[in-house]
Amino acid sequence: MGWWVHDLWNAGRETELVSWIFWVIASITLHELAHGWVATFEGDDTPRKTGHLSINPVVHMGIPSMVVFLVIGIAWGVMPVNPYKFRHGKLGHILVSAAGPAMNLLLALVALTALGLFVDPESKPFLATFLFVGGYLNILLAMFNLLPVPPLDGSTILANLSPSIERLYAHPQAGFIGLFFMLALFMSNLGGVVFEIAQQLSAQYAGIISSLIH
Repeated sequence: MGWWVHDLWNAGRETELVSWIFWVIASITLHELAHGWVATFEGDDTPRKTGHLSINPVVHMGIPSMVVFLVIGIAWGVMPVNPYKFRHGKLGHILVSAAGPAMNLLLALVALTALGLFVDPESKPFLATFLFVGGYLNILLAMFNLLPVPPLDGSTILANLSPSIERLYAHPQAGFIGLFFMLALFMSNLGGVVFEIAQQLSAQYAGIISSLIH
């Protein structure tokens, strides 16, 4: 295995490469903005004060994330919020945390619905690949972020639903264990299995939509 950009380019998968770069950056940016928009609705002005209500990907991803993305093709984002300002308390925290994965599911739905309704893969292969990558990538992001592992959104949702889980996640080592779990996921076959599931779900949904109009 070499550099992912080089590998995809040499394999003749330029369309997939361009699509992956676009969708990773756009999806992470919109994921974080969704957190910020709901936090602002909840009465928290932290996203605005820190300048994070911006469409600039660098604001959300930061230089370290950009560098990692360049090297291995994956990245992350951050949206600073202050849960103590949420007008609905724990419910507000749950809504803010769920907003990011919800945005990814919405993006997947839009991309795959457009693929099924309007795009013939044989006559428009570039557009078909572009929309398919956007669909399965956002399903992946939603699934990943909903894992109940600190510091992912799923852990915040679960912690605000269960005081005992909240105390467990408050342990100083919880973040380290979560990081170890995520590294193990990426380095194991399980990561590949989840990747294939996301692609299969995307293909099946687009196929169902296409069949409805033909």
